[in-house]
Amino acid sequence: MKKVSLLGAGSWGTALAILLANNGHDVTLWSAVQSEVDMLRENREHKDRLPGVKLPDNISISDDLGEACQDKDLIVFSVASPYVRLTAQKAATFIKEGQIIVNVGKGIEEATLMTLSEILNQEIPQADISVLSGPSHAEEVSKGIPTTVVVGSTTKETAYFIQDIFMNESFRVYTSPDIIGIELGGSVKNVIALAAGVIDGLGLGDNTKAALITRGIAEMSRLGVAMGGKMETFSGLSGIGDLIVTCTSKHSRNRNAGYLIGKGYTMNEAMDEVKQVVEGVYSAKAALKMAQEHGVSMPIVEEVNKVLFENKTSKEALDDLFNRDKRREYSDLKWEK
Repeated sequence: MKKVSLLGAGSWGTALAILLANNGHDVTLWSAVQSEVDMLRENREHKDRLPGVKLPDNISISDDLGEACQDKDLIVFSVASPYVRLTAQKAATFIKEGQIIVNVGKGIEEATLMTLSEILNQEIPQADISVLSGPSHAEEVSKGIPTTVVVGSTTKETAYFIQDIFMNESFRVYTSPDIIGIELGGSVKNVIALAAGVIDGLGLGDNTKAALITRGIAEMSRLGVAMGGKMETFSGLSGIGDLIVTCTSKHSRNRNAGYLIGKGYTMNEAMDEVKQVVEGVYSAKAALKMAQEHGVSMPIVEEVNKVLFENKTSKEALDDLFNRDKRREYSDLKWEK
């Protein structure tokens, strides 16, 4: 049994708290939102995010950040991307040298173009930072529905330690040294998922969405490799795996927001309707800036930005994507004749 804290009690943090408690660990679930703390303590259930899923008895609910960070074998950062830096700054004073932290959030900080693990390394330099990602909607993980994920760490020892804590008969964990590839896959796929939702909102078909997903993974891979990630990662769980589920699932807040935008909602109206942080909106500008800095073509990400922030209609964006100049699918493949 390990002592594990989760910082952030949204749907994903709560689902992982349930998983870890069911694995037999001593779990603390912390939230900065007092109303959320009160609800979890009173009902033993996150009625807003995971209705009907009860918290096991071995989960303690905390509003004390110091208590949540001290004397823990593992700290799980499950904070929405816009709040990661502030939470890390507040937590840093309580965190010991060598503390293992695994970030399970997804996103890129627009102002700095830093991934979430880079933010944690900057704000908590004494910690050992890893990441965990893959096709894993909280609504299903909280109920023990099988899935697989990947943990990325700087050392095998840390990766295996986290793997052992999380893994069970329905939550299979792989390991990888490619932290940057895992994070970029987990972040940029949310932007592509917005576009997938738009396709549904426009009433288009399966062919269109399949094409979007395929060209989306091509864009993610180009950027990831340019930034030091490995191509294999984008063919894996945090790449194509997470992209498929986020583009197609009824649980996907990014896909659902895109659907509303395709129906004519504004970005703000769609976010208000979804009632959760839509990570793709926060990552869209950052992904485009990264692409421009590294000389990488990302036409889907570019058009998503124009729809979100420049009042371009979804139909106009789709038309422009389909009427781009002719291209080869893979420029590295050579003709025999």
